[in-house]
Amino acid sequence: MGNARNLAVWVALFLMVLMLFNVFNDGGAPLNSRQITYSDFIQRAQSDQIQSVTIDGEDITIVGTDGQNYVTVRPMGEEITDKLIAEGVEVQVVKQQQSGFMSMLGVWLPFILLIGVWIFFMNRMQGGGRGGAMGFGKSKAKLLTEKHGRVTFDDVAGIDEAKEELEEIVEFLRNPQKFSRLGGKIPKGALLVGPPGTGKTLLARAIAGEAGVPFFTISGSDFVEMFVGVGASRVRDMFEQAKKSAPCIVFIDEIDAVGRARGVGIGGGNDEREQTLNQLLVEMDGFEANEGIIIIAATNRKDVLDPALLRPGRFDRQIHVPNPDIKGREKILGVHSRKVPVGPDVDLRIIARGTPGFSGADLMNLVNEAALAAARIGRRFVSMEDFENAKDKVMLGVERRSMVLTPEQKEKTAYHEAGHAIVGLSLPKCDPVYKATIIPRGGALGMVVSLPEMDRLNFHKDEAKQKLAMTMAGKAAEIIKYGEEGVSNGPAGDIQQASQLARAMVMRWGMSDKVGNIDYAEAHEGYNGSTGGFSISASTKELIEQEVHDLIEQGYQDARRILLEKDEEFERLAKGLLEYETLTGEEIGKVIRGEQLGGDDNTPGSSIPSVTSVPKAGEAKPAPGGDPAPA
Repeated sequence: MGNARNLAVWVALFLMVLMLFNVFNDGGAPLNSRQITYSDFIQRAQSDQIQSVTIDGEDITIVGTDGQNYVTVRPMGEEITDKLIAEGVEVQVVKQQQSGFMSMLGVWLPFILLIGVWIFFMNRMQGGGRGGAMGFGKSKAKLLTEKHGRVTFDDVAGIDEAKEELEEIVEFLRNPQKFSRLGGKIPKGALLVGPPGTGKTLLARAIAGEAGVPFFTISGSDFVEMFVGVGASRVRDMFEQAKKSAPCIVFIDEIDAVGRARGVGIGGGNDEREQTLNQLLVEMDGFEANEGIIIIAATNRKDVLDPALLRPGRFDRQIHVPNPDIKGREKILGVHSRKVPVGPDVDLRIIARGTPGFSGADLMNLVNEAALAAARIGRRFVSMEDFENAKDKVMLGVERRSMVLTPEQKEKTAYHEAGHAIVGLSLPKCDPVYKATIIPRGGALGMVVSLPEMDRLNFHKDEAKQKLAMTMAGKAAEIIKYGEEGVSNGPAGDIQQASQLARAMVMRWGMSDKVGNIDYAEAHEGYNGSTGGFSISASTKELIEQEVHDLIEQGYQDARRILLEKDEEFERLAKGLLEYETLTGEEIGKVIRGEQLGGDDNTPGSSIPSVTSVPKAGEAKPAPGGDPAPA
């Protein structure tokens, strides 16, 4: 189609050049010719001032005896050839065309060009669908073949349950008689539902690759255009193409663009989209059966789809494609790591453990970032350090080593993060502390990273309370070290996280005996984010806020108690962070025990700083002679 469009453009350019040539062509007259009147021409001929004459229809080109060129036009029907020969003038005659093609072309060419330009722009406006400008209603579905890269179930990892559901569809396509002899019918469609980046499109391509059948792909937005009825026409054309290639798979990505529930929203919905959806419903399960065509659609917004689209007979199976768990992440990392040279020190399980909530697309990006980091510094393979740096970059942001921090800011950050780490290590229900750093990343000046041993599927009350204590430990550490008036705005993010967790405990999870087992989240936030919702009394609001306040205050007091009990470990870790800037979980344990971090005793910075001379806020500073000064 692209070649035909290019050919039409070249033909239009050729005709335009031809028209311009015809308009500006003056019969071959020299450019320096001078126009004279016909009577002047006759007088010159009679007075022997003309050497030769060229007659081209009504145009006469004259060469005078003075060497000058002249042009004139003879009257219609005037015969002057015999007169010129009698005067001894050399006469040449140019042969004329027998048809008036050029004259007709000069008349019609502007109209042809105008129509061509209109077709070109209408075609561009409609996205260049099949059939050019007159193919508005043609489907934009693309047929993927082997040259686009065959994908199989070996390329899909981490979503085993979804694969098992879809493997049966592959069996239907490979051996339909196996199921039809018992009265089973091939599924009409499968709806893949899950968050973005979990591999829904990859799963659909794997089905086509395993079954070896044609695979048509189209986006839901490709059906909807500005002209009413175009979407329905494209649905019909798509199914006509699919019938010719049956058995086949038609994959509709982001089906929520066209499959939204009808008659909802302001104004009753979009008429064009509803007509397109009606046609899709009829084609999937109407009077005419579409045998051998399986519709696979993907969306992350199942809640907005029309109920008629989700009923059995249309999308018979709804397959949930979630974010992978820790085992799934390890398998996905293994699939993507096959494409890069990985060093012997790389442990994919540790990386999988450190990436909770990552989708398949996130993990692919993580491997790519690690490969780029290794190539940037000239490594021959990707090491564990590259994976760690890439993970920190993706999760926490890029290191901002160029940010200049004053010694006071750096010290306050070190004590803040040391407080988080000490409390996190002291509470058994908190996730293990994986890393602590005072290097700015993203919008934070420092951070403590905790990683769960396994994916967390639920939250217990005691776990939530200990999480609150670890979250409020940063502010408790600053107050213990610098006093009430010396606290900074650094705990702002901690306070926000603690408030969200405490409100969820009280308003959603029923973890407050005073508030009870009532979900107040809808009344607080409104239904679907709106300002509506059921009414709530002022006393209940006050009770909720008091319970939230008490939970956060209890967490703060627990953190303060732990830091005061472990003041020496707290000081050692803060000094260690100031010395080394970044400490792993194992290194944090050595620092708080006062052990060496590698190297011999003569290595600068290998020893843990002393903590005996660092007073806390409110303590008396040692006076000369060892006696404490008055506080």
